[in-house]
Amino acid sequence: MNVVWTAEALRMLEEIEMFIAQHNPQRASAFIDRLLEKGDTIASFPSMGRVVPELAQPEIREILVGKYRIVYKETPDQIVILTVFEGHRSLRFEELEP
Repeated sequence: MNVVWTAEALRMLEEIEMFIAQHNPQRASAFIDRLLEKGDTIASFPSMGRVVPELAQPEIREILVGKYRIVYKETPDQIVILTVFEGHRSLRFEELEP
């Protein structure tokens, strides 16, 4: 099964990297690599994440990586990473692409 990152998810990765890089550029790059690797892992174990509490839709799940949430949707053909954001806040519906 393929993993596809939406434009929103990729945009959020850039923002996360720029934020962390202000203090530690090497850590920023390593952390983004870690997020990407975790996203790719979902393809092997699509049900590994919990259902996103704000949505309560079984097809939309999330995994936690440090203090960040990777939100994804399982389809018959692929895993779609919808967004990535800090876990201290709630998911905003406008972050989800159709």
